[in-house]
Amino acid sequence: MLGLNKKDFGLLCIVTFMAAAAPILLNPFPETSTLSFLNAGYPALMQLFAIFGIVLIGFNILFGLTGYLSFGHAAFIGIGSYTAMWMYKLLNFNVIISIPMAMFVTGIFAVLIGWICLRRTGIYFSILTLAFAEMAYRLSYSVLTPITGGETNLSPDPINDPMILKGENGLTVPHLFGFDLNAKYVAEVGNWSFTFEAGYYLCALVLVLSFYLSIRVFRSPFGMMLRAIKANNHRMGYTGLNPKPYMLAAFVISGLYAGLGGGLLVAMDAQAGAERMFWTESGTIVIMSILGGAGTLLGPILGAGAIKYMEKILSSISESQLHSWLSILPDGLEDFLVYILANFFVGHAWHLTLGLVFMLVVIFVPGGLVELGQRVASRFRRKGSEDALVSKETPAE
Repeated sequence: MLGLNKKDFGLLCIVTFMAAAAPILLNPFPETSTLSFLNAGYPALMQLFAIFGIVLIGFNILFGLTGYLSFGHAAFIGIGSYTAMWMYKLLNFNVIISIPMAMFVTGIFAVLIGWICLRRTGIYFSILTLAFAEMAYRLSYSVLTPITGGETNLSPDPINDPMILKGENGLTVPHLFGFDLNAKYVAEVGNWSFTFEAGYYLCALVLVLSFYLSIRVFRSPFGMMLRAIKANNHRMGYTGLNPKPYMLAAFVISGLYAGLGGGLLVAMDAQAGAERMFWTESGTIVIMSILGGAGTLLGPILGAGAIKYMEKILSSISESQLHSWLSILPDGLEDFLVYILANFFVGHAWHLTLGLVFMLVVIFVPGGLVELGQRVASRFRRKGSEDALVSKETPAE
């Protein structure tokens, strides 16, 4: 179905189910439970899961298939965000206009940047992409301040901005043909509270479509050419095929996905800032890809979800929570452990925990979360087959 084989169609069904049921699946603990802080089934965080999953799907086409590592991909997110915001300011708040325009403008920049950066390979390509992203970040705070808003960020002002037009039904918030994307329905089931928001489901729908397109790219002759580039770019050139158009196409497709993510970020939160283009954001995208499993279909989604979940949960843990968890220990030991954890591993220092997890993944599971899942599944299958063999060889009494 849909031009997919049985395995790929199964993966698409899994992603679709997870996206649709996320408000339920990500709320395993009731509100009254002490573990309720581990829940992630609220709209703001689920939107980040979906949006960065989209960005990582595109980044995976460049990095996972061709092996070209870009350290400036956050620039495309920023360009998409600014473009979508200017569509709000000049036209209206309908996302059906802002998001395609965000992709279009980002695609133009991706062609120009990719045409220059792809003249070099390896670390030189990565440094060039980082340089372009840093230039975009610095320019947004200097000469481009009238366009980007500078340090105050860019946001629509429907009252004082004479150029802005109110959307359908007088809405002055992002909407889809008059349907408010902030509209939500809260279902109370016992001690559980499940929130279903229109904005999240728009992001989830785009995520599923993006995942489907990535499968088609992976299984297409174009995807095979990208794998050949990763395997041996020089040998591919010896066959008479010019790899540069394929590399540029992969770079532009990856940029379009990032621009789409930037447009969706503005659709969920109507403001755009240069901090989305800072080099650390590009580094986070790389970490997400490696953590999930570069070159795999599910890896980008898993990596994006894992990093954003760790960021939200670990950064929200306070000293009072640590004291309540470690209260069974002697006072001196409790205070010492709370001091170590609060100052080095959680709260504002959660990045150290992320770094340790990333090191462990790179050292012991180079294929990321996808490889870890495959190893666990293989272990269970092996154990099941061994048990079946033992039971078959054991004579009946």
